[in-house]
Amino acid sequence: MASEPGTQSRVMFQAPDKAEEAAQRKLGKLTVKYNRKDLQRRLDIEEWIDGQLHLLFDCEEEEMPELEIDIDELLELPDEGQRSRLEELLQECGKPKEDFINGLLYRIKGLRKMSGPLKK
Repeated sequence: MASEPGTQSRVMFQAPDKAEEAAQRKLGKLTVKYNRKDLQRRLDIEEWIDGQLHLLFDCEEEEMPELEIDIDELLELPDEGQRSRLEELLQECGKPKEDFINGLLYRIKGLRKMSGPLKK
């Protein structure tokens, strides 16, 4: 394709908007504000819960009933509310569940809710 002598193609570059640049930087900083020890403790508790549920329901992953134990939800409840919520979630379990409930309540003591980044 031949260009006519009087017209030239131009390539123009635009500098990124300052507000857009600042927003991208802020997003990157949010992930570092979580306390690593709290995250590891939470992960350990979640793995413990998973293992204990397999023992309680005595079945493979695919056969396990749909059950979600939300640690943050439990942390919002008073002590007796936590126990009641766990009993409600585990009502389909035929095995004794008191040891599991007591163990979980003991493990979540002192945990903080993780809905947002923690302040240092």
